[in-house]
Amino acid sequence: MTRRTDFLSEEIFKRYGSIRRARGPFLYTAKNVRLTDLFQENGRAILGWGGSSALTVMKNVLNRGISGAFHTDFTYRLEKSVSALFGSKMEILCLKSRDDALSFAKKIGGEKILEYVPWKTSQGDLDSSCIVIFTPPFPWADEIFILAAKKDLEISGKWEKISLETGICRPVLPPPLEAAYTRSVYNLIQELQSRKEKDFFIYDREIRPYWIRKGPYLYPRKDIFSGESYDSFVLHCLDCGIVVNPSLEGASIVPFGADRGVFSKLLKNPWTSSDK
Repeated sequence: MTRRTDFLSEEIFKRYGSIRRARGPFLYTAKNVRLTDLFQENGRAILGWGGSSALTVMKNVLNRGISGAFHTDFTYRLEKSVSALFGSKMEILCLKSRDDALSFAKKIGGEKILEYVPWKTSQGDLDSSCIVIFTPPFPWADEIFILAAKKDLEISGKWEKISLETGICRPVLPPPLEAAYTRSVYNLIQELQSRKEKDFFIYDREIRPYWIRKGPYLYPRKDIFSGESYDSFVLHCLDCGIVVNPSLEGASIVPFGADRGVFSKLLKNPWTSSDK
């Protein structure tokens, strides 16, 4: 957990107690208050909290007792799902951090490194020279970064040498988690076809005073926020029942499927710079 995420978690707990349930774009708290989640685990919950087929697949694999550190069919299925997402046969490596993924990608020597962000990165950006860094959209507290490249770059064959040079370690992914990541990628492929601009702009009146929207992503307006004032805004939003990205450099996400009324408290009690 990063310092900023830890800050957000503590502030939620101070106001509303523990999170008892999560569904769609909502968090349900011990004090019986429903919070609208625009942070969405820094994008990993962009497809929604709870009830997804990815969690069902994870439970099914656990029920089969496949939870050890050994090769299973799910290892290859994850690679297949990423290939389907990018429309090309890819080879993948899973790494523990964005910095590790970037370091490894630079060592491989591809012509271009691309960080893939759903609904922001276009398929036209994914040319054959790309090394792609991608975080699966699975709402899990711990994140992984998938490095994907065309098979002719032979990234797996370069792993041991680059690992020795850089000290980068690969995480061991339990099979239930591999299965969940795989299903989440297929779910994303489906949602990319169904969620469109018309589903994102319906919140524009409510978000315009504070964010610049690009697709489903909400970027804090730098003309009104500084580091200190943004912290004040994060807390103000929490008091209005809205969870936003705790980092000024990060993006919040529109609450897909939620009624516009979730912003009513913020509309009636707008944040101003004097609140800092």
